[in-house]
Amino acid sequence: MHRLNLTIDEALYEKARASSFLENKSISQMIRESLSEYLSKDKSKVAQRELLLEADNEVEVLAILKDDTFSTQDDFAEKFNL
Repeated sequence: MHRLNLTIDEALYEKARASSFLENKSISQMIRESLSEYLSKDKSKVAQRELLLEADNEVEVLAILKDDTFSTQDDFAEKFNL
């Protein structure tokens, strides 16, 4: 696990603290669950993120980021009947 420091406003913290108490979860656990859900929402970004994590060098990363017409592997396979 990695440790993160983040800054949130007082009102958001108090809401998180109250929810933490009501749900019997730590604020850290709630943040992990929320972040995981957020990152899994957009399937095209999930695939693009995996490409970034697998990229070998900065040139490859920049090419992935520059590509505005990113498509998933399924879209590619369908387009080319694979």
